[in-house]
Amino acid sequence: MAVGRTSFVIKTVNLAAVVLPLVGVVVACILLWGWGFSWVHLGLLLGMYLVTGLGITIGYHRLFTHRAFQTNNVMKSILAICGSMAVEGPVLKWVADHRRHHQHSDHEEDPHSPHLHGHGFVGFFQGLWHAHVGWVFKPDAAGLYRYVGDLKKDPIIRAMHKLFPLWVLLGLLIPAVLGGLLTLSWSGVLLGFIWGGLVRVGLVHHITWSVNSVCHLWGSKNFRSDDESRNNAIVGILAFGEGWHNNHHAFPTSARHGLAWWQVDVSYILIKGMEMVGLAYNVRVPSQESIQQKRIA
Repeated sequence: MAVGRTSFVIKTVNLAAVVLPLVGVVVACILLWGWGFSWVHLGLLLGMYLVTGLGITIGYHRLFTHRAFQTNNVMKSILAICGSMAVEGPVLKWVADHRRHHQHSDHEEDPHSPHLHGHGFVGFFQGLWHAHVGWVFKPDAAGLYRYVGDLKKDPIIRAMHKLFPLWVLLGLLIPAVLGGLLTLSWSGVLLGFIWGGLVRVGLVHHITWSVNSVCHLWGSKNFRSDDESRNNAIVGILAFGEGWHNNHHAFPTSARHGLAWWQVDVSYILIKGMEMVGLAYNVRVPSQESIQQKRIA
């Protein structure tokens, strides 16, 4: 099914829908400073956002979904646990959904395209809701796990998948315990759970889902791809490089999504750091020749 162009007004509404909740969190932090929010809670919020967000981008996405690099079993387990603590689903299901997205991007059977729900404002909002969060509540597609036949053979991945509820609990307990220890109070436990746990989960979800919605509506398209994937700088920064989405769809097995020097890609920087110390190998990036061949003139 072909997709049409989305109007400037609709894309602006979409971008505002993503940015305003983030602004709301910042305003809440400022207003609550000293009354339920402090440097401790900010550290827990940002620290857990970093750990679990990178668990998704480096682990779930670039390692497990696209095999963009390889690593040892210890790092594989750590990345799977960190990704699981983001509470976006167990690893095999997450990977299966994302591989299905790439196979059918912005066409029928894409699990979270914003473009397949009609035209005008009604169709736009239906598509936005579906792409951003609505798709999560849909039943799994028949035969979904056929997309992860390779990973199902890996005993470590199978174990990480089965232990998903434990990792979710761990991701909520860590900031709660740290909050209590750093403040020596039960209120610190509660506030650590709220800011480093619940609020952090909401932020990670919102930014991850923005790749599905914003990055298929708003941004630049520098490479040829059979979909509406876009490079979006805001999501690129907030999602540790995932927002360079057109680059990614043009070169899905690349460990590097930010292909220009100015396209900040924190996930790739860390992968390169892992490679330098021997924790990552067979790191895949497209050649300059292939980049030029796919570039839109």
